Amino acid sequence: MSSMHLDEIIHQLERNRKVFFDIFNNLPSDFVTWKPNTKGWCVLEIVCHLIDEEIEDFRARVRHALDTPEASLIPIDPAGWPVTRNYMDRDFETSVKRLGQEREKSIAWLKGLVDPKWENAVNHPEMGKITAHSFLSNWLAHDYHHLRQINNMRYDYLKENSGDSLTYAGKW
Repeated sequence: MSSMHLDEIIHQLERNRKVFFDIFNNLPSDFVTWKPNTKGWCVLEIVCHLIDEEIEDFRARVRHALDTPEASLIPIDPAGWPVTRNYMDRDFETSVKRLGQEREKSIAWLKGLVDPKWENAVNHPEMGKITAHSFLSNWLAHDYHHLRQINNMRYDYLKENSGDSLTYAGKW
């Protein structure tokens, strides 16, 4: 695996810090807690989820795979966190700022690694062996997943609140 590929992943993670900041900046206040359906998350919950994933999932698991691949992973519960961690009670602007700060910490740590063993693998209880490299790649994919989710929500919010069909814009 090319170090250039790894450098590009880290660069994109760093770039996404600004992308997230830009996409969360100056949102209508009612959109921050608006949900497209009863099962979906609102933007506030997504931001809080991204913070917890940054700290307890991706950064922690890349580190775990690099430093202690033989040890068991610490279980996490991302699906339960919105309720157990009271995401809806958090301040949106403070959370966006914290996401940026945590991403900065992650990037500084990643850029400071010396001869990381990217092929080190941990045994995930449901997914089997996962390498540090795979955790890193999935970290970026997780960003893209939530950026797509937020864009879909913005479209649905516009459609619901504009009074227009939006068909002229093209097939969504």
